[in-house]
Amino acid sequence: MYNTLNELLKIESLFNFIILVETKTNNMKKAAILFTCLAILVSCKSETKNKSEEQTDTTTTSETNSQEAVNIPLKDITTNEALIATALMAAPEESRANATVIGYNMAGEFVTLKEGNNEFICLADDPNKDGFNAACYHKNLEPFMARGRELKAEGKSFQEIFDIREAEAKSGKLDMGGLGSTLHIYFGSETQYNPETSKVEGAQYRYVVYMPWATAESTGLPEAPIAPNHPWIMNPGTHRAHIMISPIPQKKE
Repeated sequence: MYNTLNELLKIESLFNFIILVETKTNNMKKAAILFTCLAILVSCKSETKNKSEEQTDTTTTSETNSQEAVNIPLKDITTNEALIATALMAAPEESRANATVIGYNMAGEFVTLKEGNNEFICLADDPNKDGFNAACYHKNLEPFMARGRELKAEGKSFQEIFDIREAEAKSGKLDMGGLGSTLHIYFGSETQYNPETSKVEGAQYRYVVYMPWATAESTGLPEAPIAPNHPWIMNPGTHRAHIMISPIPQKKE
């Protein structure tokens, strides 16, 4: 509407100008002036149309690119590369490139999936278990973690593993890695991931800080969470005492 009104105003001005010219010039001059004015008017209209088309093209391209970025199809975790990529999501972002990844490969063998050289060891999701569960822990916890895997492979129950490691830690046979060693857990009920970001659908984080022999009295922490997102101490007074931190899941956009 705005462009049409402008064009009508231009045409009206043009005809007024032509009438004025008729009273002061001869026919040849009138024709030349009329031709020039019409050429200018056509040029302006063409330029406006081109700009409008350029803006439409840009908007369409931008919207298309945005839709392509959002609609990335999820994939099942069916390769060793996918196991590595999703396991590394448990580690702090700045530590992922140089972290070690261990776990069961797609053939069912417990192996080192990726060699690393920093302080983190990541445990990949087990393809033979429901849901998704990856973890990344400080290398100081490897004796504790490795002993647990060893006892589990022997068929020991959770309570048996707990009691054996408790006795070994008290005797000094089992190194617990000192105070404050961390475990980062990345878990969820879904098993599909985004191949561009390596994020697992619906997965969330939980953090554990190991504090062997610590208690509620020695830390001031409650033995049960008092509110969502609040830290608390689990297994207090034992070799496996640890601070639990469960962030509130982020809402989907």
